[in-house]
Amino acid sequence: MTVLVGTSGWQYKDWRTVLYPPDRPQRLWLEEYARHFATVESNAAFYRLPEEKTFADWRERTPDGFVMAVKASRYLTHIKRLRDPEEPVGRLMSRAAALGPRLGPVLLQLPPTLRVDARLLDTCLGCFPAGTRVAVEPRHASWWTAEIRTVLERWGAALCWADRDSRPVTPLWRTADWGYLRFHAGRAEPWPRYGRQALTTWVGRITDTWPERADIYAYFNNDPDGAAVLDAAHFGRAVAAAGRDVSRTPTGRGAAG
Repeated sequence: MTVLVGTSGWQYKDWRTVLYPPDRPQRLWLEEYARHFATVESNAAFYRLPEEKTFADWRERTPDGFVMAVKASRYLTHIKRLRDPEEPVGRLMSRAAALGPRLGPVLLQLPPTLRVDARLLDTCLGCFPAGTRVAVEPRHASWWTAEIRTVLERWGAALCWADRDSRPVTPLWRTADWGYLRFHAGRAEPWPRYGRQALTTWVGRITDTWPERADIYAYFNNDPDGAAVLDAAHFGRAVAAAGRDVSRTPTGRGAAG
């Protein structure tokens, strides 16, 4: 099992000194990020779907083996609310294809007001090209049904394991032969950091659920003050201490706090 550890986005000004040298121009932050991490979850596509040339540029600026997960456009998930998915899914995938081998999973984060609809989800997942890894993060409790689990399993889509306040806010279902985790905010000080024990507990959940051959993607979304960078580094070390393969994470002084 390889656990790929990164953050949700990379363009945060308060990451200067935590990850980025003070004199590093913002236009080179992706290159600097990729020196320390082997994966990132791009949330830019959620707010405004980039043009194909932007995805191609990200490919050129990152090294071989780098993986970029892509958060699907809010047009699909929050405006259309999964209805009529063929066009928005096709547009997303045609542009993101410019990432080539850098393209990782696609995240469908559903709005918290969207109640369960197995038919909508089933139709949407069926619009993705064969072999696409799709993670789904519902945020309404009505989604936790056996029917939804069956839909996810049928398409090989991963239920996104989500954490908030250092505890799971989703069922810990294994619906695919790979996994996807998002860490939104911990309970340690200073906020929104995660405590060491909370991260170690999550490593145990991963190793108890997936075999060693599985790929697991873990992204920290608690970006204020560089918390995501620091917690990702600690999480990577906890995975390594558990004897599992883990992608590179920061090792310098800035990420040791």
